[in-house]
Amino acid sequence: MFYHILDRAHSGLRWVVLALLLWAIGAAFQAWQSKRSAGKVPLYAMSAVHLQLLLGLILYFISPYVRFESGVMKDTLLRFYTVEHISMMLLAVVLVTVGYVRAKRQAEAAGSQRIFWFYLAGLLLILVAIPWPFRAGLNGNWF
Repeated sequence: MFYHILDRAHSGLRWVVLALLLWAIGAAFQAWQSKRSAGKVPLYAMSAVHLQLLLGLILYFISPYVRFESGVMKDTLLRFYTVEHISMMLLAVVLVTVGYVRAKRQAEAAGSQRIFWFYLAGLLLILVAIPWPFRAGLNGNWF
């Protein structure tokens, strides 16, 4: 029961994270072009990404799809959730966090440019790592 509630929350929060990342990337691009600060939107996006990471880490340790036994790498579903999903998502969280932290140490336009590129790279990794319904064998869903 707890697993299913947490799984739905993690799946639903994906849309909030994607929307905030897109908004932050757009705000950073506009700020970069006008040589100003991107405001608080990148902070909100990073906070949502971190919340998603927290839910994902809890799920990782209670999921029936995560196993540490022989033969996991031969099974597409188990390999995806045990290795691929978490690896790419952790890298995406690191990119978003590093982009935000390094941007805070720079001038407004340079910081906005850094947020734009790091958040864009993080977003692309997240999009690749999501178990979308059209990806065969991953039991993904839209919500």
